[in-house]
Amino acid sequence: MTTQRLPFPVPAERAHYFVGQYADMHHLVEDLVVPDGVPEAAATVLRTARELLRQSYYCYEFSTVAVMHSLIAVEIVLRDRIPGTGKKPLQQLIKQGDETGILTARQAEYLDYGRKIRNGMAHGKTTHAAMSPAMAVPMVTTSFTIVSELCATPTK
Repeated sequence: MTTQRLPFPVPAERAHYFVGQYADMHHLVEDLVVPDGVPEAAATVLRTARELLRQSYYCYEFSTVAVMHSLIAVEIVLRDRIPGTGKKPLQQLIKQGDETGILTARQAEYLDYGRKIRNGMAHGKTTHAAMSPAMAVPMVTTSFTIVSELCATPTK
């Protein structure tokens, strides 16, 4: 039996396009702070998305995974805020959130755009997709912002 050993992480070949060294990744994500009042399930997911962005220095594709993961946090909070959601898909949650005023039109638009990207990758329509941290950070920031806004607003 041969034992295969994984190498220690090395910077992704494309890492130098967005930062000089791993320590610089902190500057990309330092504003992604989970505020008080966010349910722990969503907070954990947001922190994971932030760390995926940071680790994209070593695995470039983690930026894309971070975007997809950050949408899970939004979905968790929407399910918490909208009564009777059951197992409705995210598209219906967004629509219902928009119709009931839980989401603003801007939030619903951003979420629907992110949902389409996520679905394309999750269902194999978009393969080998990798977005740079420069593209991913604003999208993950949007998820952080929407979760923060939803959790700051009293439940209807």
